[in-house]
Amino acid sequence: MADEGWKPVGIDTTTPNAARMYDFFLGGKDNFPADRAAAEKILEYVPEVHHVVRQNRAFLARAVRHLAENGIRQFIDIGTGLPTQNNVHEVAQGFLPDSRVVYVDNDPVVLAHARALLTGEGTGEVAVVEGDLHEPEKIMSDPAVRSMIDFDEPVALLLLAVLHFIQDEPAGLVARLSAPLPPGSYLVITHATPQDSRAEDVPKVMEVYASSTSPVTLRERDEILPFFEGFDLVDPGLVYVSQWHTEPDRVLSGPDRSRAYGGVARRPL
Repeated sequence: MADEGWKPVGIDTTTPNAARMYDFFLGGKDNFPADRAAAEKILEYVPEVHHVVRQNRAFLARAVRHLAENGIRQFIDIGTGLPTQNNVHEVAQGFLPDSRVVYVDNDPVVLAHARALLTGEGTGEVAVVEGDLHEPEKIMSDPAVRSMIDFDEPVALLLLAVLHFIQDEPAGLVARLSAPLPPGSYLVITHATPQDSRAEDVPKVMEVYASSTSPVTLRERDEILPFFEGFDLVDPGLVYVSQWHTEPDRVLSGPDRSRAYGGVARRPL
């Protein structure tokens, strides 16, 4: 729980913030009363939300490990969120110590914490950039991004649990973001879905997020697939995050409760 006496300059702590709510769901301490109140409402409608966010983080670790095992050494993580365990650079550098990672976010609390993360071994290959997903060309041309990432070599672009906060033309934004990526690059996406949720709970969840800094748009699988245009999905394709490269005995055969789809796709050579 954030220090109740700490009121960060220039930061609105009275409006629920999606990144800080996510931090609360993960058991983090970087959240404020407004965030916790909104998160508690979500828990009324989706009691298993702690499981949901942990499944998303577990997918991140498996996806980054898969990419590192396939030789990817460059990562751009957009919509980073507050740092937690198994951050991208920690997973990637665990396999390839020279991996380079750029974290991009537009939330000042996220940026402050991410920059504080840049201590210790391997963090010389990590950069934190302020950027808005609605301005993809600005992100990809940022001097810090260009100094860290070599666009003549394959890059992994990560958009994890962020596109459901985009209401208009998310596929177009993804296409613009991925335009500079060379052949052999990867696109990694997770996205919340209303599938397997109780129909009456979906509008209630959306109403809570509508009162936050980031209204949410839940999408079905067929609405998420176009985000991968120009890339080839790797097996097993776009599936629930809990079912992507999971041990066979842990893949669920019945209704899933991860509430999100995830996929990893490669730009053809």
